[in-house]
Formats: sequence, structure tokens, C-alpha cells
Amino acid sequence: MCEPQSAPDARGEGGPRRLKPAQLLFEPPEAVAEAEHFFDLESIEDPRELLARSTELALAFRAAADRAVEYQAVAAAQLADPRRFDRLPTAVIAARAEWSEDYTKKMVEFGRDLLRSGRAVD
Repeated sequence: MCEPQSAPDARGEGGPRRLKPAQLLFEPPEAVAEAEHFFDLESIEDPRELLARSTELALAFRAAADRAVEYQAVAAAQLADPRRFDRLPTAVIAARAEWSEDYTKKMVEFGRDLLRSGRAVD
């Protein structure tokens, strides 16, 4: 097999040709911090449209938060399941989720209810 070799020097010298890095002809622009945008609400001038769009977003976030809480509850119930060999005590679940132990117990029960009823998150 033939090994790849460097191209000969253009000046006719026998050593391999060395390429120089290209010179920068300009300075790259500094990253400009853009103003914070929140779903382009700040660009809506019509108060009716702003109210409608912001209400729509608030309802969507509320629904997403409720769904996330259901996932938390199911996970807490699964982690506390006494049939699991690696089950966790409620104090450990509480620490991981940054909850109080009382709230953790309620979340475990809520998660068990969701699992029993078949309403558990998909």
C-alpha cells in the first residue's frame, strides 16, 4: 500500500509544504447582548391583543405546570413503592425534590391515586 505524502514545496525544495494560517482581515464582532424577549409580548402594541396573547400563554403554562406536578407525583409514588428493592424513604424523596416531608407524603399518595385510577401520565 502507498502511504499518503505531503505535496512537494512549490519553490522546488524537497521538504513538505507548510501552510500558514490565513490572516484576519477584520475583527469578529463582539457578541451583543440582546434585550430579553418573552414570546414577543413586548412587541405587541394593541392592549386587546396583548391581553389575549398573555392570557393564552398563562393558561398554557398553568396546564404545563399541572402536568409536571402529576409527573412528580407518579415518580414520587414509584420511588416510595414498598415493592421496589431500591425504594427510597420519604425524607430522601423530599430532599431530592426540595419538598417538606408532609408535602412528599401527600405527593406520594396523589401519585398512587393517579396510578390506581389509570390517569397516570403517559
